[in-house]
Amino acid sequence: MTRTRIVIITIALMLGLFMSSMEVTVVSTAMPTIVGDLGGMALYSWVFSAYMLTSTTTIPIFGKLSDLYGRRPVYGAAMLIFLVGSLLCGQATSMTQLVAFRALQGLGAGGVAPLTFVVIGVMFTLEQRAKMQGVFSSIWGLSSVVGPLLGGFLVDQVSWPWVFYINVVPGLLALTLFWLAWREPVLDAKAAVKIDYWGASLLTVGVVLFLLGIMNMGTTQGWLLLGATVVVFGGLAWVEQRATDPILPLALFRRRMFAIACLHGVLSGAAMFGCISYVPLFIQVALNTSATEAGAALTPMIIGWVIASVIGGRWLLRIGYLTLVIGGTLSLTIGAFLLSQMGGHASRFYILSSLTLMGIGMGMSIPAFLIVVQSTVQRHMLGIATSTIQFTRTIGGTVGVSVMGAVLSVGLATQLSAAGLDPATVSVDNLLEGLGAASSAELATTLREALALATQNVFLVSFIAAALGLVTTFFTPRGLLAGAGATHSEKVNITSTTE
Repeated sequence: MTRTRIVIITIALMLGLFMSSMEVTVVSTAMPTIVGDLGGMALYSWVFSAYMLTSTTTIPIFGKLSDLYGRRPVYGAAMLIFLVGSLLCGQATSMTQLVAFRALQGLGAGGVAPLTFVVIGVMFTLEQRAKMQGVFSSIWGLSSVVGPLLGGFLVDQVSWPWVFYINVVPGLLALTLFWLAWREPVLDAKAAVKIDYWGASLLTVGVVLFLLGIMNMGTTQGWLLLGATVVVFGGLAWVEQRATDPILPLALFRRRMFAIACLHGVLSGAAMFGCISYVPLFIQVALNTSATEAGAALTPMIIGWVIASVIGGRWLLRIGYLTLVIGGTLSLTIGAFLLSQMGGHASRFYILSSLTLMGIGMGMSIPAFLIVVQSTVQRHMLGIATSTIQFTRTIGGTVGVSVMGAVLSVGLATQLSAAGLDPATVSVDNLLEGLGAASSAELATTLREALALATQNVFLVSFIAAALGLVTTFFTPRGLLAGAGATHSEKVNITSTTE
């Protein structure tokens, strides 16, 4: 492939990744306006959950489809689904419609972002891939900062539908550039025979049931959903063992490197994304700051992630992946521990420093694991291996946020009861409104202190997840990456990969 084509494809992938990953956060600042226009406050959380559910469950499916039918048609289909969903979201006239269209939008996003990293694995040599994975990981971090700011600007200066319409032009441009420039490698005719529809269906149903069960944990409905999840995943394991070309090859999990990378993804995702969700709430309410300042508090974390991704990618072949994954997860754990120890009067510098350490940790460890996994699998397994790694991180983040939400609710109720208030009158969803309407400064202070103490338990969950992730890294197989100029088909010299 010529240098010109590689440059064009890289630009297209960066544009598509920035757009799809930004959509996770750009909606957050627009939601109050959307609810005011469409109503349906009861469905508020489902605008986020619907997108998250569909984008999570389709990650491994798109990865497998790209292995069978090629990267270009599958990437094109995913992008078109995402763009159609974006247009429909902007046309929504009720919250029910918006939730449904967000689910469609997430369906496409489940292919756009993972296939970006799959194409990187195919297109670049090992040395180039080590650098490019860091650059593309920083694109995700940058979009997390730009998203809330852009969403607020569009709502204030234009109208909320443009939060979704803004995806169309860059999405079409990314799709056009990729479609024209990409040259598909010759596929193995024997591999592209049929798709594992039963496996894909069971995987999707199982993940949806699991996430819904986590969201309703502690209720009868939640336990029934989790029980159904066990049954469905049992059926999935039975089907995948007998499938000619399984959507989720269980043989991959017999490789210690792959299994460790997946487990690390679950635990680090829970630690990181849980904090991303609850730190702004803590800063805005407990420290009595504005929403803008609360959102901006995440900037140092993202900057740390971006810088560590770029530098870590360049250091990977020099100091080894093991140093990066252990050192990075140690930084993540220290940052999470510091957050778990802060009180209601913690300084902003203390909070920002803790978040920066967590961002640096993710930026060092996540790309390193992804690169080494891509270098240990065969070409026909590259798509499913890459997408499964990202799938586990998303699942971890989803579970982490749900568990932390339950911990926050219980902790807040306990603190309010101890302060002589009725927990039924103050919910997490209405806490900001409750503070604004507090009848006295004393009541507002009580509510803030109750939230600060309850949130400490939330960050303790994040620390526990990060610490378990650190323990996991010590079981990472030792070995050396192939030297400069290696391609994706060359293996990493790693001992005990199947132990």
